[in-house]
Amino acid sequence: MNSKNKEILQLALPAIITNITVPLLGLVDTTITGHLGKTAYIGAVSEGATLFNMIYRNFGSLRMGTRGQTPQAYGRNDHEGMANALFRSLFFSALFSVAIWLLQWPITTLAFRLMDTSPDVESNALRYFRICIWGAPAIMGMYSLKGWFIGMQNTRFPMVIAISINTVNILTSLGLVYGLGWKVEGVACGTLIAQYTGLAIGLGLWFWKYRQYWHHLNFDKAMAKSELRGFFKLNGGIFLRTLCLNAVMSFFTFAGAHQGETLLAVNVLLMQLFNLFSYFTDGFAYAGEALVGKYTGAKNKEGIAESIKLIFRWGWGLVAAFTLLYFVGAEPFLHLLTDQEDVRQAASDYYYWVLLVPVCGFAAFLWDGIMVGATAIKPMITATATASVVFFILYFALHAMQGNHALWIAFLSYLATRGLVQARYRL
Repeated sequence: MNSKNKEILQLALPAIITNITVPLLGLVDTTITGHLGKTAYIGAVSEGATLFNMIYRNFGSLRMGTRGQTPQAYGRNDHEGMANALFRSLFFSALFSVAIWLLQWPITTLAFRLMDTSPDVESNALRYFRICIWGAPAIMGMYSLKGWFIGMQNTRFPMVIAISINTVNILTSLGLVYGLGWKVEGVACGTLIAQYTGLAIGLGLWFWKYRQYWHHLNFDKAMAKSELRGFFKLNGGIFLRTLCLNAVMSFFTFAGAHQGETLLAVNVLLMQLFNLFSYFTDGFAYAGEALVGKYTGAKNKEGIAESIKLIFRWGWGLVAAFTLLYFVGAEPFLHLLTDQEDVRQAASDYYYWVLLVPVCGFAAFLWDGIMVGATAIKPMITATATASVVFFILYFALHAMQGNHALWIAFLSYLATRGLVQARYRL
């Protein structure tokens, strides 16, 4: 294995371990609610989580923008630029968290009107949301910290944070649900406690290893008009791209909800497999961000080209491995997630779409990471907007005839389009 592949793995493996804890957490939450005896609990936690994804994805630009600016400053050996990038991100994280708190009531009112779910699902989802919303500062702060760590070529610290969060979340949720009988409220409280634990650990790790960067921070320059203009241009572009992504992902859940509790639960279960693959692939996307960002800052075009080539070789390996895994693991996986036979039977009718997720989706994830590292936002916006249009056209054209199958056809086409459009651009 050459040195470049070793460097990719040193960045990707901790990121994969970090990311796999995210779908693992979703699997545990789904498994807990899936064994409480009511299908409505699965849909409630899914819809509550969808609301947070809808909100937090729109502010994911803080994380992605920080991951773009920081490695370029790292490649230039610009200590002041590295420190300023983190300060700006944390400052706006605090402001956006207050905005989320203030807007929580109109958000839930509008969202539940759009979802139009059963009263049982809605009431449980609302209880979940009202508790977890107070974790906004923790989530936003961790966006900034994790993005900065990755930009500093350090994927180990986000791994430590993620493992800690998920360990606390799983243990606390299990204790509150099965020990105290809190049901959906127990899952929500476990999540909230874990989020603030993660923020505390992230700040502690920064102080332990990077506190010297405090002396390089230039407050005036960090908040200067020219710096803020660049910050908002980058993050504004990522925000627009995220709005498109959020529209598709949120509509996916909403469309499932309109088809009844059983199909909503089916889509929730099968999307866990999509999440599992995406977080593995994102490990190499993060490696691409860090390396491409570093070489962009150093103006090393050969390093950029070689990194992209090797990242995609690893991507094809993941496609082969996950396609095989999903082919042989369908029935055991569904039995693990739920004991409700009607949901299992319904899921078997749609499982084959999951087999196409790896080949349709890997390029979209890898190109996203590469473009963020290069701060090439226009290709990302163009690709996601085009793919979103494809998604909605296909869904509404096929839904009357294909039902829930149309949703999966449109979603897989959306993933493939994102990758194909970005592949046309040259850095």
